[in-house]
Amino acid sequence: MNDQANPPAAKKLFIKTYGCQMNVYDSQRMAEAMATEGYVLTDDQADADMVLLNTCHIREKAAEKLYSDLGRLKPLKAERPDLKIGVAGCVAQAEGEEIVRRMPLVDLVVGPQTYHRLPAMVRGEAPAILTDFPSEDKFDHLPQNRATRRAPAAFLTVQEGCDKFCAFCVVPYTRGAEVSRPVDRILREARDLVDRGVREITLLGQNVNGWHGAGSDGTWGFGRLIRALAGIEGLDRIRYTTSHPNDMSDDLIAAHRDVPQLMPYLHLPVQSGSDRILKAMNRKHTAAGYLRLIDRIREARPDILLTSDFIVGFPGETDADHRDTMRLVAEVGFGTAFSFKYSPRPGTPAYERPEVDSHVADERLQELQALLTKQQKAAQEGMVGRTLGVLFEKPGRQAGQMIGKSDYLHSVFVDAPRAQVGDLVTVRIVESATNSLHGELAA
Repeated sequence: MNDQANPPAAKKLFIKTYGCQMNVYDSQRMAEAMATEGYVLTDDQADADMVLLNTCHIREKAAEKLYSDLGRLKPLKAERPDLKIGVAGCVAQAEGEEIVRRMPLVDLVVGPQTYHRLPAMVRGEAPAILTDFPSEDKFDHLPQNRATRRAPAAFLTVQEGCDKFCAFCVVPYTRGAEVSRPVDRILREARDLVDRGVREITLLGQNVNGWHGAGSDGTWGFGRLIRALAGIEGLDRIRYTTSHPNDMSDDLIAAHRDVPQLMPYLHLPVQSGSDRILKAMNRKHTAAGYLRLIDRIREARPDILLTSDFIVGFPGETDADHRDTMRLVAEVGFGTAFSFKYSPRPGTPAYERPEVDSHVADERLQELQALLTKQQKAAQEGMVGRTLGVLFEKPGRQAGQMIGKSDYLHSVFVDAPRAQVGDLVTVRIVESATNSLHGELAA
């Protein structure tokens, strides 16, 4: 029989991604790495030759969800013992050997800094548990050209790790110290993405605006990197996340004023409006300093939409501290925000501190979220009547309908029968829904 006429069937890889945008990026890179081993992605877990769970460790429930998902894989593994099951990401980094002890069905565990060695692990040429912080740069060992993509928007990691050591956060322990990728590698990957049809790139990092990468003429700052990316023909939109208030440099603020490709949207976590709690969190900024920074950013880009993160019920938080947070939210007026009840993470400085009563924390969270929801609704309703750019990302459920993201990252539904995925069009917003906008093509 002719082997060329009957090539071996491709192996199938199922990846489930938990958590942040950086995990989405990492999952894409792991899929590209495994493609060199003949694996193709599948959406059917039951049909996969390998299942990879790319985990998040920011909150307690995310780790619990991993073990629940692994438990649901037991019947599949029993039915097909040759099925490979891997755990990647931050839970893998934090609990590597414990995962295998609790769930012997797991074949390999790989941390976020060592997933470039995933193909070797599958071949049995590397240990089954890799959670160290290697000296080599993983990006040097990943496929240089990104996979062919149809999506017009993509993530690009430029910075990893964090040196801030906020008292509630596991990132410095799971992702390691801050590392900034060099300028030439970022620009090369960005150009490759644009060549493959990408029109919008979101720059990722645990502390992305703290990026300070090596260039041919010395160390660059983040604002200069954005200006260089804006010079790539065909790259129409630039975003970045997640930022720290202490790394909003003058040059970066000026880039929001000067670079039209940099979208008028900024996610800038503050976590609390209480100076006492901010100090306990080791945030190294004050509420007043944050508000002054917001004033400077809005002076540079008056139409910018601001979003943030909040932790409610941090150890030691009082009613007065909570009122300080509510005042800050009322003063800033966020377009949206993510708010959570404090989740103690083992190994962090806040882990052993006495927790706020759960019912009290729940009440505070509900009050905060009610205000944030009101502000989000007001921000969305404020878009009605405005003309915005919208990048179409996929067809809608209705015939002739397209769904895209506005300049402000809102989902926008538009009747556009002749439009294609990847079109960047001008849309007049006519209606605000709960979590989206509706628009019509502008003349």
